[in-house]
Amino acid sequence: MNGIDYSQIGSAMLGTSLAMRFLDINLEIAKKDPKLSQILKFTWLWVFIFLFGAELLKLKFITEHIYNIVGLVAIYIVYQYRQEPVARMLGTAIIPSVIAVFLRDITKFIFPVFYKENDDIIGLIFSFTVFWLLGFAFYTQRQVKQQRIEREQAEQERKIMEAKKQELEYQVAERTAELRKQKESLEIALEELKITQNQLIHAEKMASLGELTAGIAHEIQNPLNFVNNFSEVSVELCQELKEELDRENFDKEYIVEILGDISKNQQKIAHHGQRAASIVRGMLQHSRASTGQKELTDINALADEYLRLSYHGLRAKDKTFNADFKTNLDVDLPKIELIPQDFGRVLLNIINNAFYAVQQKSKLGIEGYKPTVTISTLKLEEEILIKISDNGTGMPESVKAKVFQPFFTTKPTGQGTGLGLSLSYDIITKGHGGSLEVESNEGEGTMFLIKLPIK
Repeated sequence: MNGIDYSQIGSAMLGTSLAMRFLDINLEIAKKDPKLSQILKFTWLWVFIFLFGAELLKLKFITEHIYNIVGLVAIYIVYQYRQEPVARMLGTAIIPSVIAVFLRDITKFIFPVFYKENDDIIGLIFSFTVFWLLGFAFYTQRQVKQQRIEREQAEQERKIMEAKKQELEYQVAERTAELRKQKESLEIALEELKITQNQLIHAEKMASLGELTAGIAHEIQNPLNFVNNFSEVSVELCQELKEELDRENFDKEYIVEILGDISKNQQKIAHHGQRAASIVRGMLQHSRASTGQKELTDINALADEYLRLSYHGLRAKDKTFNADFKTNLDVDLPKIELIPQDFGRVLLNIINNAFYAVQQKSKLGIEGYKPTVTISTLKLEEEILIKISDNGTGMPESVKAKVFQPFFTTKPTGQGTGLGLSLSYDIITKGHGGSLEVESNEGEGTMFLIKLPIK
């Protein structure tokens, strides 16, 4: 045991441990191959066991060439990671040193005389390779450090980007949730708007019905007066007839005359009763919901009826208002299929607006002004033309461009919904395949033109 060179073993342990530790750190073997990293950490132990055993067995060859063995191990490890730039640099540093050691030992073993004669030169070459190794090791260390810094920066940037990505995803999710809530709110608002729209449409219909009712009350009063008057006269005639029959010598011719008068009265009562019934039917037809079913309709009768009803409805509101209303109806106008309730609303809306326009103009106190509303019908080749004109206030271009827009009205607040002409336009164009146009000059009057196809 006393022949063991412990100083050589110690230096070999230290040198190989530092070399393997250097490789472990710079090649980052711990991350890539943890088992190999654990083996390299105990290099000092393997070298001690290896050299101690060689000394015991007197294997001087092994102890003398321990650095050659370590160099081969280092080259093998570097070769395993040859794809990486650091491994290639370490290989460039180690291989010349290992070759120089091998050449030195081979020369010393085979050509001992040459080795002794050129010991200085060989030592110089060996020293150069050592400096080469140390220089490259230092350079590699710097490169590895720089790469580590760059990786750390890249990792930091990646973490920052990941954090930003997560933040953006959170913001997107938050915004998506907000948009979803807004969508739900808009859907609720849309439903409420539809309900409100239906309520406004119903209000418009009820408003026109209210105006119509005032006209109907006036119109129905005339036939009812006639019915009452002729009924009273008929009662008196019946009383006279009874008194005449009670006489012994009654006048037959006088009885026949009374009976004739009673018959005429009954005919007039029937006529005016039918007239009242017709007005009531028209009112009921206008007030009930549209069935959507088209019926053969006499447009002339409908136009004449609503013209008078509209006028008397306005008169019921304003007793001071007076106007002329005229008709110019084509007697050859055929009946066409319409939805009577809907088309009646169109006529009523437009005629009401016409009377409103002449009423407003009459309030201006223009000398010689005579308010007039005229409705005319005309059969064309393939369509029927209906004109509703007035000599009222007229409309400027800015108003005329918006007159069919929903909720647009020039009437004071509370006097119009702004839906009458919009609904009328839809009824004519969409419901009946016709057209509704307006011509107007401000201060002179307005004309609405309805065209309906003859099918």
